[in-house]
Amino acid sequence: MGSAFVSHQYLQNVNGYSTLEAGAAFLPAVIFMILVAPRSAKLVETRGARFTLLTGYMSLFLAFAWMLLLWSEGSPYWQVGVAYAFIGIGVGFAGTPASHSLTGSVPVQRAGMASGTADLQRDLGGAIMQSIFGALLTAGYASAVSATIAASPNAEQVNVSVQNQLTKSFSSAADIAQQYPQYSTQIIAGAKASFLAGADWAYAAGIIAIVVGAVIVFFLFPKREQELQLLDTYHAEDTTRSTAARGQIKPAAGAGD
Repeated sequence: MGSAFVSHQYLQNVNGYSTLEAGAAFLPAVIFMILVAPRSAKLVETRGARFTLLTGYMSLFLAFAWMLLLWSEGSPYWQVGVAYAFIGIGVGFAGTPASHSLTGSVPVQRAGMASGTADLQRDLGGAIMQSIFGALLTAGYASAVSATIAASPNAEQVNVSVQNQLTKSFSSAADIAQQYPQYSTQIIAGAKASFLAGADWAYAAGIIAIVVGAVIVFFLFPKREQELQLLDTYHAEDTTRSTAARGQIKPAAGAGD
């Protein structure tokens, strides 16, 4: 979610994609996620949720590193598509074990609650990362624009109002470019370069988040053998509860008869 929030703006503002083109460009992520998800379920069965989660994290790490290092103004679509493919593979691998680990650790009667919690985690996590990426994108963009203005030989001619508009957002800079057509090319070029600088802040934050998540999973998530033991324990407890519940219901039904 966070990567889509930043990358769609990159495609439209920096590379000149239309809204439809930017949306269609994300299709590799969707396609690979659909293709990988069934294989993720099989990998959970054979290698465990921990290994499958880490596989997903590795793909997501490659995606963000690719965006950080290779995405620039005028990047060909294949570079964009490869990053989205890595995202789809990563989400496809990580989504299944994350849900499986949560729903498998609660009684059957509470499977719906666990599924709802998993959905909440995804939505809340996506909202938080979008907010963080958006804040970093804005801060990095404003910092780069300010540095560009300060280094310009005509910096003293840029009044405070214009500078505030230029540092506000890419769209505000585009509006200023229309007001000053004689400087339009320089303003847009500076805004694109500044946007890329801000996007790099967001991609770097994504890499940090992925590394932290992978470290937590590596050290705290149960290995395959432990996972099987835990699932067996949960299943036994669930069977005991179900048997006890049936035992309580039958006498009551007999008394009613």
